[in-house]
Amino acid sequence: MTTQEIVAKLWNLCNVLRDDGITYQDYVTELTYILFLKMADETGAEEHIPEPYRWAALKDLKGNELLKHYTTILAELGGKDDEQGNAEDADIHHIIKAIYCKATTSIREPKNLQKIIKSIDELDWFSAREEGLGDLYEGLLEKNANEKKSGAGQYFTPRPLIDVMTELVRPQAGELCNDPACGTFGFMISAFRYVKAHTNRFKALDAETAKFELNEAFTGCELVPETRRLALMNELLHGISGRIALGDTLSSFGKQFHGYDVVLTNPPFGTKKGGETSTRDDFTFTTSNKQLNFLQHIYRSLKKDGKARAAVVLPDNVLFADGDGASIRRDLMDKCNLHTILRLPTGIFYAQGVKTNVLFFSRGTEDSGNTKEVWFYDLRTNMPSFGKTNPLKKESFADFMTAYTAEDRHAVDDERWNVCTREEIAAKGDSLDLCLIRDESVVVYEDLPDPVESCKESLAQLGEAMDLIQGVMERLQSAKKAGM
Repeated sequence: MTTQEIVAKLWNLCNVLRDDGITYQDYVTELTYILFLKMADETGAEEHIPEPYRWAALKDLKGNELLKHYTTILAELGGKDDEQGNAEDADIHHIIKAIYCKATTSIREPKNLQKIIKSIDELDWFSAREEGLGDLYEGLLEKNANEKKSGAGQYFTPRPLIDVMTELVRPQAGELCNDPACGTFGFMISAFRYVKAHTNRFKALDAETAKFELNEAFTGCELVPETRRLALMNELLHGISGRIALGDTLSSFGKQFHGYDVVLTNPPFGTKKGGETSTRDDFTFTTSNKQLNFLQHIYRSLKKDGKARAAVVLPDNVLFADGDGASIRRDLMDKCNLHTILRLPTGIFYAQGVKTNVLFFSRGTEDSGNTKEVWFYDLRTNMPSFGKTNPLKKESFADFMTAYTAEDRHAVDDERWNVCTREEIAAKGDSLDLCLIRDESVVVYEDLPDPVESCKESLAQLGEAMDLIQGVMERLQSAKKAGM
């Protein structure tokens, strides 16, 4: 059985819980509580769980006794520690407590709980272990994100896009990586995999660096407690135990996150609730626009060493917003080398009309004059519509990756690939809403023929038609007379 087949079976179990009034989002959280116990049983990690609360003790119970014991497990594994989810010591004990912190169940019918436990126990766990339990869990998160009724797509970035961003940023062993709006931790999982693949599964590293990769290199912050649970489970199943803090990056809490070599993220879109501005007192510019505030946080959180870099998904309004928006863009281009902007296709996120971009930049050693030119790649105009019938794939970015990695970018022959100097951008009011190619589906006035010539051509064609009709009528009249 493939991971995809196992994910489908797990997802279908949500039908069992509908009678208990459990939503799709609640279902994934509920399933996480149960899956963790089973996966600990499969991986031999049960030593971190007290014996009365392990899978074997749970699966043999029935009826009200089962539901009561399950409720006890949730309470006991959560304990009273890490209620804010911000323990600096991110070992497996703290991660388990954070996953179950304040956990409660929405299941009311013992028979439903029993059916789920039985179904999970009967899955092909040998195949799941072979393909990777982390991949299985990520597949479940992706299934949830693709289900519009769950509303989870708002924090799930398509895997091909994540992997392309990671590959181009190239995180290295020993570097500190962060996602300040980490969702289910997908970017950091991708960065972890990249480093792992390029160090022969960490065997090419010394013991200290290998330990750093597993325990410290990949970190994040998430505002929503339920989403953070999924992130913690995701990192644990991939063998990582980096810190995932619970809090608001755009509040004073976020001031602690700095000194990073790599930032990869897709921060939430929209304005701060109630139109309030960020409560960060270290920002130069105050705005209620979340994305602009996240952008300020990100380039300020990078090490000022000329090597630290970031790739960030941001909506179009960040490129053209005036006022503080223009000031923040100028500050970004001063402090960083904003070298590339990828104009993404529409429809790849949960909201079909959202237009987004990826900004690639690196922090300079000085605070001014770092951006000399910005390269743009238009992957939006005249592109096919992506969706279930035409899913976004890594291959969709092949031409962009070729242009991005070219030794001489000016030698790349691709109409989608264009450049603007810093002076040209300044002349346009520091707007970065640039370099979209001509849309072939839109009729441009300049493409229309001369109206006088069009009228003459139409009259000529009309005359030919009249002559044809006149000829037909004359032949019909002749035939009628001959018949008489």
